[in-house]
Amino acid sequence: MNKYLYLISHPAHYHMFKFSIQQLRENGHDVIVVIRPKDVLEQLCINDGIDYIRIKSRPKKYGIVGLALALINKDFELLRIVKEVRPNLLLGSDGSLARVGFVLNIPSFEFSEDDAKAIKLYAFTSYTFFTQIISPKVVDAWLWRKKKIAYDGYQKLAYLHPNHFTPNYDIKNKYVNEDTYFILRFSALNAYHDIGIKGFDSNLILEIISVLSGFGRVYISSENELSENLMPYALKINPLDIHHVLAFSSMLVGDSQSMSVESSLLGVPSIRYSSFVGKLSVLEELEHVYGLTFGFLPGEDRKMIEKINELMLIKDIKKVFDARKSKMLAQKIDVTEFYVSYIENYLKK
Repeated sequence: MNKYLYLISHPAHYHMFKFSIQQLRENGHDVIVVIRPKDVLEQLCINDGIDYIRIKSRPKKYGIVGLALALINKDFELLRIVKEVRPNLLLGSDGSLARVGFVLNIPSFEFSEDDAKAIKLYAFTSYTFFTQIISPKVVDAWLWRKKKIAYDGYQKLAYLHPNHFTPNYDIKNKYVNEDTYFILRFSALNAYHDIGIKGFDSNLILEIISVLSGFGRVYISSENELSENLMPYALKINPLDIHHVLAFSSMLVGDSQSMSVESSLLGVPSIRYSSFVGKLSVLEELEHVYGLTFGFLPGEDRKMIEKINELMLIKDIKKVFDARKSKMLAQKIDVTEFYVSYIENYLKK
């Protein structure tokens, strides 16, 4: 029996690892889960009955200095925990694992689907120390290509592959009664890699609502508090259920790269408006190979509105995008299955 330690710092990472954590435990391994609570992360663990150790890190203050202090504090908290439990392998998408593993001579795996050039600061301070970087074939590990372990898939297929997720219409109906509805998703854009990244302004949001309201109901999911005039569109939902609501929606429009990928994997057309457009290989492949998402840079407002109108004119759009999704899934693997197999076999070498 091996002992594995996962560090999870974001709800999206929880979704990515939850099935591999469960499978490794079922296979008889000792799996320790450490979390740094963010948004609904702790509630997700509680709801799924996953026991965890909570890092008592200080609240993050934004800006380079504040972020650096928070990272140092997290590193020391994790160092204390790892020295106490002594795992055989460190797993996650958090640079603290790399630095602590390097200091204690414990192998560490980074699970990433970001191109290294798009996250240079994180890459230099983390990839340098990780033992291996596990990421989709399409992703460029740049200076760390020799460390990369590639697979035919996307991270989010670890939880959205049909082997693990089936959209539930009854769950969707708890929040949305309409058959035709749209989700607008706005991120906080306050992580270190979001510095200088631009998203939507209020006038553009109102114009998109005006366009989409002609076809169905509009709901807004936002990491920031909505202004008073947008509150009537707020989607109030248990975070565990968001993928069921997304799966039955007619379109996603937003600045969230993660949710744009999720939407694509569910066969829902997505429009993303962000300075990241053109920089992330996973989304570029989903757009230009499979036609499941469409990216627009800030300033390309007219082109984006035209694309929304163009999509709304497609006859049987759901059937069209289901076919595109099926093509993509036929060429990709069950990522959780790959993760578990690779992790278990690594320590046998």
